[in-house]
Amino acid sequence: MFGRHAPRTLEIGFGNGDNLAELAARHPERDYFGVEVHEPGVGHLLLRIEREGLENIRIARHDAVEVVNQWLPPGVLDEALIFFPDPWHKKRHHKRRLVKPAFLAQLARVMAPGARLHLATDWAPYAEQMLELCEASPDFENTLAGGGYAPRPETRPVTKFERRGLRLGHQVFDLLYRRG
Repeated sequence: MFGRHAPRTLEIGFGNGDNLAELAARHPERDYFGVEVHEPGVGHLLLRIEREGLENIRIARHDAVEVVNQWLPPGVLDEALIFFPDPWHKKRHHKRRLVKPAFLAQLARVMAPGARLHLATDWAPYAEQMLELCEASPDFENTLAGGGYAPRPETRPVTKFERRGLRLGHQVFDLLYRRG
């Protein structure tokens, strides 16, 4: 996909792509693959890639579950990022949430041993669910010795959704895991 061998990061749900573009610009030695279904966000990122001449990003406007389950070979990723996924606030919609046991298992399949999984949300009930599911997963181990949420790593750019959540008074939760 990139014509070279370099560490690979997948960002699921990149929104308008600013985070992904910033990471790619900061780390030209890495390759970034972004998946997003929102067409205006894809267009925004495509314009930025062209404007900045970023050569280490590839994107797909497609469902992330299908991309992970059907497009990616085993062990291809060194990092997976899921920042501020749709929390599907209403209980009857929780089944639509991305982070579920089956998806975590599929994600683990495409991640190399030792690869990093970084999740972030500003919706406390979803943060609790993600923490519970990741802690229960046999494929991932929390990078914090005592478990729980991590402080926001300086390596994670502040996203548009994070700024919005903070304006609304929401707390932001980062979860950092390693593929076993």
